[in-house]
Amino acid sequence: MDGVPEPHTGWTFLTNHARVLAAIADNHNARIRDIAAHCRLTDRAVQKIIADLEQDGYLSHTREGRTNTYRIDPGKVLRHPAESGLAVASLLSLLARDEADRSDSAPSAKSTQRTRST
Repeated sequence: MDGVPEPHTGWTFLTNHARVLAAIADNHNARIRDIAAHCRLTDRAVQKIIADLEQDGYLSHTREGRTNTYRIDPGKVLRHPAESGLAVASLLSLLARDEADRSDSAPSAKSTQRTRST
């Protein structure tokens, strides 16, 4: 069925909350549907995560017509005691750098087509 994320088993290094926050950092006007697709989550899961992040002050939004514009508080400190003193901005900068590296090293559609056709 289209739009339903593939199930994942096992553990991962990043929580879904971190993934959603990183997706929003990448596009402050992203729709919940787009965030869900990017993070491979359901729309409802993303709505719940956004509510959690807003409730704890990591995220806020303003409504502009039919669009939400999200604002991340970059100075907000991460919740776990092991990361005490580490701000959200530090985490997001690592994730953004990784995303840029992956985008730069990903093969282009043309080179992928050429490889397949030869």
